[in-house]
Amino acid sequence: MTSGPGYRPLGNDAAKAAFVAALDSGALHHAWLLTGAEGIGKAGFARAAALRMLAEGAGEALPPGLAVPADSRTAALVAAGSHPDFRLLARLPKDADKPDGELARSISIAQVRALQPLFATAPSMSRRRVVVIDAIDDLERNAANALLKNLEEPPQGTIFLLVSHMPGRLLPTIRSRCRLLRFERLTDVEVGTIIRDALPDADAAEIAALVTAAEGAPGRGLRFAGLDLASVDAAIAAIANDGDPDNVRRAALARQLAGKAAQPRYEAFLDRVPAHIARVARTRTGAPLKTALDAHTAARDLAGAARGLSLDAGGTVWEMAGLLARLG
Repeated sequence: MTSGPGYRPLGNDAAKAAFVAALDSGALHHAWLLTGAEGIGKAGFARAAALRMLAEGAGEALPPGLAVPADSRTAALVAAGSHPDFRLLARLPKDADKPDGELARSISIAQVRALQPLFATAPSMSRRRVVVIDAIDDLERNAANALLKNLEEPPQGTIFLLVSHMPGRLLPTIRSRCRLLRFERLTDVEVGTIIRDALPDADAAEIAALVTAAEGAPGRGLRFAGLDLASVDAAIAAIANDGDPDNVRRAALARQLAGKAAQPRYEAFLDRVPAHIARVARTRTGAPLKTALDAHTAARDLAGAARGLSLDAGGTVWEMAGLLARLG
């Protein structure tokens, strides 16, 4: 059996059960807003749910739940990107000739408008059609307004599955048209299982480091795979523990993470420092707590500026390490 591409059915049983119950009842709301932290499996669930709805609508024999047989015709068509009743909207590559290159900043109004011919006809192979938007947070403003018209007057037989990491930023009118399905962070055991499945050759130290980095969101942890995150975390912890009075560790980190080849590890470092400071803060009270909170605010702001303004990597690492040293 398969439950859809990339879908690992672990965690968030209540949310999944609520959707399955609605599906089984025949009273399925036309728009679902899947909310929760990025990387916890919302998009995988959306794809699995879409596949199940399409296969069910085509009259295929299916087991209970969301599973769909691996030899399903619907599954084959969705996997090939050729199912006429399924659409996935996501950010497109900036350069169409470089499909693996940098993505556009948003989902455009042209992508939303391209759905309209689909809505003008009846579903082709199923009594339903499904539109997944991953993530609706990425819609540019006029694209969101265009989508709202479809949510207000839903095309017959169409189900929208809208993935959102930041639902508070959405138009209130979009939120009000949707049924909310909230996804929570997974346990470390669940995250570890997913990461081990995805990285069967990773050793125990790397798995442990990735589980820590995931913070309940396995997709987040997998972003750091292959970056020797354990050594980055060890360097961060060492500076935070003793303050690095002679600046040896700070200088070494700046050298290691400053080159172009080190960009992925540098990005991980920007992510890991605020997370480490936050963990330290949770163990403190009084003046040490205030020191940690101030350092966390400064580290978070510096990480944002480093990405948004393309600050010098070596200088940023040095300054970040200085914030860690305040904890020692």
